Amino acid sequence: MTVTAAPGVRPTPAVPARAAQATARPRDLTAVVRGRRLIVCTGSGGVGKTTTAAALALGAARRGRRTVVLTIDPARRLAQSLGLRALDNSPRPVRGVEGLHAMQLDMKRTFDDVVERYAPDPARAARIRSNRFYEQLSSSLAGTQEYMAMEKLHGLHVAGEWDCIVVDTPPTRHALDFLDAPRRLTDFLEGRLLKVFLAPGLAAGKTLGRAVGLGTGLFMRAASRITGSQVLDDLGGFFQAFEGMYDGFKRRAQSVYGLLQEPGSAFVVIAGPEVPALREARFFLRRLQHEGMPTAGVVVNRTTPPPDPALAGLDRGAVAAAAARLDGGVAERTTAQLLRLHLDRVDVVAREQRTIAAALRGLDPPALVQVPLMDSDIHDLGGLAAVGRYLYQDG
Repeated sequence: MTVTAAPGVRPTPAVPARAAQATARPRDLTAVVRGRRLIVCTGSGGVGKTTTAAALALGAARRGRRTVVLTIDPARRLAQSLGLRALDNSPRPVRGVEGLHAMQLDMKRTFDDVVERYAPDPARAARIRSNRFYEQLSSSLAGTQEYMAMEKLHGLHVAGEWDCIVVDTPPTRHALDFLDAPRRLTDFLEGRLLKVFLAPGLAAGKTLGRAVGLGTGLFMRAASRITGSQVLDDLGGFFQAFEGMYDGFKRRAQSVYGLLQEPGSAFVVIAGPEVPALREARFFLRRLQHEGMPTAGVVVNRTTPPPDPALAGLDRGAVAAAAARLDGGVAERTTAQLLRLHLDRVDVVAREQRTIAAALRGLDPPALVQVPLMDSDIHDLGGLAAVGRYLYQDG
């Protein structure tokens, strides 16, 4: 069905002028997939971060760049979308896409590799790995996943075999975790608690339970009552075995932080069209700016597709009036319902554009990409290619 404007009715834009400011900047990330060596995709959970990372990696590989995409997502959506049964801690080639590899962070295995690297001898490394507190630390302590992601990123970078590394950061409640967690972990490993466990009395062989009884502080007494002295002994053994290795952890964290600030790196902030996700994106954009991190742009996923171009320029009042007049047979009522659905979509699109414009006001990211809601879930290379058509130009 083709609908034309009534005589004398002036067409109006589908998107208000203020909202149109959100689309005045570049709308793709072609330069990013062509030239940046490190692409970090970040944002809150559930906004399509993993899919965006995979689509960017696909675009880089199809431009002749040897590319690896690293996911932290335990749900294995990246493997499914790339046609792989599973991913592990080493890059695996993606069948059908020359130069594209994918991997999933194994936090425990990466931490084991770090211990091997920094331990002064194999005996010390074995002592750490067999410690029960280390088993807990390497699998579940807050900040460990983000630190190990940085460790793996650094290893991929120094290997020198990748033209492009794409990182899908952990889904977190707070956008600062990826930048702050490594510092929190290294602070924990060398903080006040460490000095307690390396006190001369403990190093001389006294058990932690006895040290608590001798007055090492209210915290230690409380911890002993809650966890038991054996757990505290494990904790003390861990810190004593780790003595002398903390500088290596700090240097690596600082090295990766510097890498993230280099011009060859690019942060892509992912959001949805909803206010909470855009608020998180705005907060992270400001933090990246403050830290001097190179921001490439913002991707807003699952936006409402715009109406049919044949209807987009019609005056809203004329369409509403036409729908009201159509009250005859089945065909006319169906046409009226379609016109009202069109008006609803126009309203939703306009509202989303106002929300996006308000969230980005004053920040001016280099690029803004809007990826509309797809007809089906993304689960294969064809779906990633469809997303890629919005992220970058073909070729």
